[in-house]
Amino acid sequence: MGLTSVARRNVLRLGRAASAEVRAFWRARPVRPDVVLYESFAGNGMLCNPEAIFRQLLLDPDFAHLTHVWALADPAAERRFDAEFHGHPRVTRVRRGSTAYWRELSTAGWLINNATFPPEFGKRPGQVYLNTWHGTPLKLMGFDMPDGAFESANTLRNFLSADFLLAANEFMGATMYEDAYRLRNIHPGRIIEEGYPRTDRQRVTPGRATELRRELTRSGVVDTRGKPIVLFAPTWRGSSFSAPEDDLDDLARQAAALQAGLGDRAVVLLKTHQIVHRLAASRPDLAAILVPNTIPTNVYLGAAAALVTDYSSIFFDYLSTGRPIVFLTPDAGEYRDVRGTYLPLDALPGPVTDDAATAGRLVGRGLEQPLPDERYREWADRFTPHDDGHVTERVIDIVFRNRPEGRRVRPVRRDGRMRLLFYVGGMRSNGITTSALNLLNAIDHERYDVTAIMPLFRSAAARANQLRIPREVRQVFRIGGMNGSKTKHLRRRVDDWKGDPAAPRELAWHETLWDDEWTRVFGAADFDAAVDFSGYSPFWANLILHTPGVPHAIWLHNEMAADRERTVRGRQHLRRPLGLVFRLYRSFDRLVSVSPRLTEINARALGAEIPASRFVTVRNLPDVDRVTAGARLPLATIPTEDAPTPGWRRALEAGGSARWFVSVGRLSPEKNHARLLHAFAQVHARHPDTRLVIVGGGPLRDALLAQIESAGLQGAAFLSGAVDNPFAIMARADCFVLSSAYEGQPMVLLEAALCGLPIVTTAFASAADALPSGGIHVVAQDDAALRDGMIAFLRGDVPPSRIDAGEYTAEVLDEFEALVERVPVRARRSR
Repeated sequence: MGLTSVARRNVLRLGRAASAEVRAFWRARPVRPDVVLYESFAGNGMLCNPEAIFRQLLLDPDFAHLTHVWALADPAAERRFDAEFHGHPRVTRVRRGSTAYWRELSTAGWLINNATFPPEFGKRPGQVYLNTWHGTPLKLMGFDMPDGAFESANTLRNFLSADFLLAANEFMGATMYEDAYRLRNIHPGRIIEEGYPRTDRQRVTPGRATELRRELTRSGVVDTRGKPIVLFAPTWRGSSFSAPEDDLDDLARQAAALQAGLGDRAVVLLKTHQIVHRLAASRPDLAAILVPNTIPTNVYLGAAAALVTDYSSIFFDYLSTGRPIVFLTPDAGEYRDVRGTYLPLDALPGPVTDDAATAGRLVGRGLEQPLPDERYREWADRFTPHDDGHVTERVIDIVFRNRPEGRRVRPVRRDGRMRLLFYVGGMRSNGITTSALNLLNAIDHERYDVTAIMPLFRSAAARANQLRIPREVRQVFRIGGMNGSKTKHLRRRVDDWKGDPAAPRELAWHETLWDDEWTRVFGAADFDAAVDFSGYSPFWANLILHTPGVPHAIWLHNEMAADRERTVRGRQHLRRPLGLVFRLYRSFDRLVSVSPRLTEINARALGAEIPASRFVTVRNLPDVDRVTAGARLPLATIPTEDAPTPGWRRALEAGGSARWFVSVGRLSPEKNHARLLHAFAQVHARHPDTRLVIVGGGPLRDALLAQIESAGLQGAAFLSGAVDNPFAIMARADCFVLSSAYEGQPMVLLEAALCGLPIVTTAFASAADALPSGGIHVVAQDDAALRDGMIAFLRGDVPPSRIDAGEYTAEVLDEFEALVERVPVRARRSR
């Protein structure tokens, strides 16, 4: 890495550290109950519902004690703000992301946003957060979107932090908040279904309409005086807010064709989505018709004689005007298939066309016959039933006056299911991820409401595994970093380095760090039990232990004391982190091993300060459907480009007289593939028709390749590399071999039994109860014994292993249910 890159990285690191210190300083200051902070569209302007609420509060004498602060990021919005409020004693602004911004976000008593605060935001006790969002959804939102869990991470985090969620109508409250963003059951806040305050701004007087036209002209927009305004407001078509992809050429052509279809009867003005406004403003052909982003959209709607849109939620607001709406949807089929909609596009409350010129002609016809039809009235009754010009007053009554009586405000619904929180690890392709996915698939989701918490990973393998999480599971991603001063974090790290971390609830400063982080990630979410399913990270163990008021469990997937001493390439990578995790064991209510024998071993090795009753067993579950489906697939579906020893697939497909041994597992020391190769070399010397394929990737790949070459096993022993579907290989092999020095309850043995394979394994501690009914040929932990076990198979002395998958799954789910539903009451702690 060059000096310039190092310098740049250090500068960025110092900047992040300085920003963290600023946040820590202000988060330590008292909350100011008379300050209201507003933010719209990440600071794009004084806009939307926050703007309507702000103006009403500013005029109301009951709230003359309040100070109002706007977070702005757009220079044009700042100029407009200053022109109206410069010198106002109770109104000011801050630049979004500045030191002043973090002061207000950390200490304002009232927070109002129509989108999301940054990932570093965590609501503090004493703050009241109203999230108004910015529209009734037509297009799919949240978890309903393609890859919605990943894309919705910060939005879900903000919703979970909000005390009040504003819905324009009952449809939005249930469809978007409770269902699409999965707030049902876990959110303790309230949903306000009184309509949208911003629609009050649509009641534009003739004088205000005239002034608006003058303001448009001053902004460089074509002269609209004397002609009706037709607002063209297409939605944003991207799938990720981080990468907007509007085709501006196509947008310009549509606007021109729309105007041509209208002729000179009206003037078409363009209102783009917030995320692409700057891109559109850079185009001269669009700038002349582009309405300024600094004026609230609903003011334009109030002045517009007609609306042309596609899938934008803007048309829901416009329904309350009773004026014409035309839907221009040239890509309706593609949009429906890629993004999806909640309501059918052929039932929209207005004419639908895929041609812009035709849309213009339909608008002209609507201007001549302005009365809405029956469908239009039905949509207005359903989606804007409360937009009567007094919405803002009612919302202020609920939030600021605490007068919910007689208002449409309700708690987020619950359905009575038990709410479980799982940390599932980093979703790497390993046994823990497989075990987690299998359990999440097997859980009765009609009985349990399950949330999986994960880091926001980027690797392709982790993302692929994440996409295998069942749709019923709510996914929460940890984004951003911990708040708190660097001094406290340094103290925490020093204690960790010394191997003497503070126990949960032991030190006040330590508790503040972790409680703040839990709130930053989960907001005010409620759970009934919390599980660290990974069990290897002191950070995540700490975070799970700070889930308030619930019992906590941690999984022990292995002989943990032995795992701590594991050496890879001369280093004991797990010694320090597992040592810290071991110190936290005494704070967990249940320590869960994955086999009865493993429970005994872990209790004996780790339980000096922990009652034996806390050590319990919940065995691993195989994904029966995935194994059986994968076993039926042809070997041709398994890629071999990255296989370190190519040729195995052709040889296995060829069949013939060869007898194939297969082993599946990460190429790491505890699996002891070196012993397997030593034993196989002796077997192959006696039985030249034998073959071995080892499926998996890992740090010992090169060493094992060298061992194959030095033993002269080329053409007889193969490394397939990591594959997504090892079951197609296993199903075509003759015998499964495991050579591990130690294990938990190896998933691969369950999977091998589902494939009907004979199994030979070394005698690690939990081998005897790895399968519910035995049926495994267990040999001693040495090369000769493993050799003899493989030869015993060749003689016909090792029968195929079997498992009754239905009976076994039912038994394991009983173990799991006993774990989560029968934890002693004494374990239920409050923050």
